[in-house]
Amino acid sequence: MRHVLVTGGGGFLGRRIVEMLQARGDVVRVFCRGAYPDLEADGVEVVTGDLRNEQSVTQACAGIDAVCHVAAKAGVWGRREDFHQINVRGTANVLAACLAQKVPALLYTSSPSVAIGDQDIVDGDESLPYPPHYLADYPLSKSLAERMVLDADGWEMVSNNDLPFLEPGGVRLLRTCALRPHLIYGPRDPHLVPRLIQAAATGRLRPVGNEQNLVDLTYVDNAAQAHLQALDELLGKAKCGGRAYFIGDAEPVNLWAWIRRLLAELGLPPLKRAVPFRAAYALGAACEALYRLLPRLGEPPMTRFLAVQFARSHCFSHHRAERDFGYRPLVSAHDAWQNLAKWCKEDSK
Repeated sequence: MRHVLVTGGGGFLGRRIVEMLQARGDVVRVFCRGAYPDLEADGVEVVTGDLRNEQSVTQACAGIDAVCHVAAKAGVWGRREDFHQINVRGTANVLAACLAQKVPALLYTSSPSVAIGDQDIVDGDESLPYPPHYLADYPLSKSLAERMVLDADGWEMVSNNDLPFLEPGGVRLLRTCALRPHLIYGPRDPHLVPRLIQAAATGRLRPVGNEQNLVDLTYVDNAAQAHLQALDELLGKAKCGGRAYFIGDAEPVNLWAWIRRLLAELGLPPLKRAVPFRAAYALGAACEALYRLLPRLGEPPMTRFLAVQFARSHCFSHHRAERDFGYRPLVSAHDAWQNLAKWCKEDSK
């Protein structure tokens, strides 16, 4: 039995990780911004705090055997400072807390967007470099945090001052790795699928490009299972220490065929004609300039990052994850689809 802290344990992926940890007998503590009485009723210790507060994070890591750092600010738009403070500074605080409290394992939930530029990626693996520039603050902040986590593998904090884990020295103790699940979906999804459905229902969702792009999707149970497997490996032989891993379902899907099928399943109107990629990219650039000038307008309808996500292929090999910690999708594509469609229909009632 292990004591595991899950940051963001009340969220979509975090909650599923919590449930699966509990199901196998681990003692779970979550660190999150809000109250979750339902988790407490299930025997989960809930610690309320802010990732930007190093003292709160350090206290939350006391007596913990491993940390799953899932919490993050996600999205295609927002204040750059918010992404940096939560995703970068917050991760630095988690690292400092792990080292101060002598936590032996830190598993970081990253994103494939850290390796995505503006070109197609088909069967990409972990040898893909970080691109020289990013089209949005979210992938930039996640890449900075991921690199920080991986660089910290094998080091112990020498003192409690500043962030000495960024410098060589000390004794080997903390083991770290990062998982990159792509486009997580499933029951209780508050982000991806609901946003697609809402945009389609209001006529704002338009295909971009030639509609032939292949993408990895990751059913939430598959993403959570990968976290448990990687955590076990970190606490065991630690073959995955200092490494990042792409995670996804068994096979990629044609993005727009998958979306069209979901909309038809839910009885929503079919999508309109596709927008050429170059036109969408140019529109995204214009929208970014306008919405940064007039932030009160909210989130722009298109950005360059979103155009690339909608039009390019982004699918990855999961061979390294299978080799190093035995990852294989827990739920088949057929069962994942059935579960998703059932939840969408019930949720819309």
